[in-house]
Amino acid sequence: LLLLPLAALTLYWYNATFHYFCKVGFFNCWIVAMATLLSPFAALRGRSVENMKERVGTMEDDTRSLQPQGWLVLGVTGQGRILSSPIHPPGMVEVIPDRCVPVAKKELMYMGTVGWACWLSGIIFIDRHKREDAIDVISQTARTMRRENLRVLIFPEGTRNQNKSMLPFKRGAFHLAVQAQVPIFPIVISPYWDFFSSKEKRFTSGTCTIQILPKVETQGLSPKDVPELTETVRQAMADALAEMSANHCGDQHTEQPPLP
Repeated sequence: LLLLPLAALTLYWYNATFHYFCKVGFFNCWIVAMATLLSPFAALRGRSVENMKERVGTMEDDTRSLQPQGWLVLGVTGQGRILSSPIHPPGMVEVIPDRCVPVAKKELMYMGTVGWACWLSGIIFIDRHKREDAIDVISQTARTMRRENLRVLIFPEGTRNQNKSMLPFKRGAFHLAVQAQVPIFPIVISPYWDFFSSKEKRFTSGTCTIQILPKVETQGLSPKDVPELTETVRQAMADALAEMSANHCGDQHTEQPPLP
């Protein structure tokens, strides 16, 4: 029994798979703990986008300790908008503006205290398997954005992407932007597969750059313009990702070895 802590510590430092599961497990446990502790206080306010501030605030410092260091955060300005991004939720806390809520799959709502915390934070849940329900949620969200000056964060690929290229974009985000007549702010994050990969069970430290592309206006556009709008935004994001990937590989290639 006395040797177990030493064995675990040795595995943590010298076994990449064990190291990966320890970090991911701790991160998930921390999210559950924070949701459990903070949800009763958020419940006093009820379901409100203002609860997102507290939720993001508790994640921000802890995410920096668990996720790669060195985020480059660019300013985000403007009124009601959609943030269109391929990054996963932990990176969201670095760029999310005030009065901004993400769109998430409906299954998240049933994940115990985490789902309760998400609901209290005003997160918009969408059923990806029921097209009619999804369309209705988009229409309701568009009206809410105009009425309450709400910002919405959407991941346009629709699911987590383990590949090094972008998946085709779902059109729901762009239908929402056109219905609400708000600009789109595309966000792209530089590659991070050299220090984080669920496939290869890698979770070490590293640096990323978050790039916010010029806003894309939707004023005057109609539903028939959505396919072209989708492809235009995706191409701009794909071009930015390709450039960042090339710079990322170049930085790795030219990196000097550490001194003895």
